[in-house]
Amino acid sequence: MLLYNVTLIIEEVSAAAWLQWMQEEHIPEVMATGLFVSNRLLKVIDSPNEGVTYCSQYVVQTIEDYETYQLKHADALSVELNSRFKDKYVSFTTVMEYIA
Repeated sequence: MLLYNVTLIIEEVSAAAWLQWMQEEHIPEVMATGLFVSNRLLKVIDSPNEGVTYCSQYVVQTIEDYETYQLKHADALSVELNSRFKDKYVSFTTVMEYIA
């Protein structure tokens, strides 16, 4: 099992709108791909960055499922993020393997 983590730092004035969009639209669309087995959304409470930091995490069973998501879905699903919140955030992704 793997954990796909997206860390996003968004300006404070856009944080509430982004959070609502994530919960009502984006996360359901990601989960609708059928490639992830679970997800969670976290807020970083001790971030040293300006703005608000969130981590959206998705659990995937295999690296092949993750690669399928990246090839077939990731670009299309990020278009809406970039259109709604362009120049209001920075983000980075990590993929981690469960050890224990």
